[in-house]
Amino acid sequence: ETQVGKFELAEPLNTENFRESWDVLKERLRDVPKDAPIMTYCTGGIRCVKVAAYLSQELEFTNVSRLAGGVVAYDRTLNEEAPTEEPMFKGVNYVFDGRMGRRITDDQLGTCYTCGAKTHLITNCKNSNCHRRMVQCEHCQDAFHGTCSEACKTRVVNEGLGPKVGKTSSEKSPLFATIPEEKEESEDVTYSTLDDYSSAHSTEAAPLLREIETNTAAFLPSGAHMVSGSMQGSLLSMLASTSREGRVLEIGTFTGYATACFLEGAAAAGKCLGSDAVGSRDGGGPFVLSLERDRRALGLASGHLKVMADLGIGVEGANEASKLRDISQVKDFDGDSISFTYNNFAGCELLRVNDALATVEEMALGNPTHAAFDIVFVDADKTRLMEYVDALVSTDRVLKKGGLIIVDNVLWKGLVLDASSSNGYDSSNDESSQDKELLKKKRRARKLANKMHRFNSAVVKDDRVDVLMMNLRDGLSMIRKR
Repeated sequence: ETQVGKFELAEPLNTENFRESWDVLKERLRDVPKDAPIMTYCTGGIRCVKVAAYLSQELEFTNVSRLAGGVVAYDRTLNEEAPTEEPMFKGVNYVFDGRMGRRITDDQLGTCYTCGAKTHLITNCKNSNCHRRMVQCEHCQDAFHGTCSEACKTRVVNEGLGPKVGKTSSEKSPLFATIPEEKEESEDVTYSTLDDYSSAHSTEAAPLLREIETNTAAFLPSGAHMVSGSMQGSLLSMLASTSREGRVLEIGTFTGYATACFLEGAAAAGKCLGSDAVGSRDGGGPFVLSLERDRRALGLASGHLKVMADLGIGVEGANEASKLRDISQVKDFDGDSISFTYNNFAGCELLRVNDALATVEEMALGNPTHAAFDIVFVDADKTRLMEYVDALVSTDRVLKKGGLIIVDNVLWKGLVLDASSSNGYDSSNDESSQDKELLKKKRRARKLANKMHRFNSAVVKDDRVDVLMMNLRDGLSMIRKR
């Protein structure tokens, strides 16, 4: 209020809110004699009544007066009884209605919020999520479309509430693309679980990835559950795309689902970096190196990655991948390695190994020569996970400092809860089982759950890393190397 109008020689309190007046008055009048004349005024006279009572009763001043009816009554009386008299109030009387201000004199006491020029105009920012009350000159109100800043102006333009920058009044396109209002979903669309809801509101998996799942179920049905799936695959791809170089070491290729996700992410990282050369094992750049022991799985994975390299992950690639279900199209992998190039600059190599841990430990010694990786995905032997972590964090030759180790299946079908319990497993029903094969699987699952629990407990206490365990599918731990 006092920025745009006040009585000459009056001393404003400069508070943001009326409730702050009491402490300011107490401080300002601390050394003032109790019989000193104190005159107060406000817009309509109401707040002055409260202030006068406070000054008299709380602060014990004896000579307190107020302008009856406030500046509103002063202005009315002046116009009715002495219209030619020069007002002692200068500028604009701020009022609490749509006018915002009643101009009493031509004095411009206010300073424009956006340019600093002198003005008497008061307005609110037109961006409803800002709504800043401010003093703003006419030029800036026009230039900023009634808003307080460039950011709010852009928001108002995108909402269609102001003129289009650089456009005629007939052109309606905003500065940035806006999301059109969607028609309400059909009432029969329901989601039974949060997983279903999350999946429905996430970017759909690429057609090629869906074919990889189908092919895996056809060729390796007992291991179909081992495929990463769309939610986890999307996460792996995003992590690769936001890494420093898009370099990923995958331990456990299986049929190439996660490999394809990592390769897509690596290509995205390379595009952001402006890579102009194909990433390689020893030369740096976007590159995925995947290790696998199973020749049958590797044969199928190599078929999937070749299709991705040649035709992409869209419909064309998916159609070609579907042809692999002809049994003659997939053979066991009989070589040592195979390489691909995706999107002209992301490299990929599938490497057949007998012992992935031994290979990683040899890489940690610098054999063979290679550039370090941003991410290492461990989906391999669950009994030696801590050895993998030791090999990766003990040196920077394989995993960069600050890089991620991602370990899959850390919840092991939920059995880690039993493994962590002091009571252990209830095996009372085991002996009554007539299915010896099923009993054997149960015991193996428990044994692996015990090992997984011991790994989870050990790695979270390792001061060389930071750990985030995610309850995603069968559990995923992201382990950041410090």
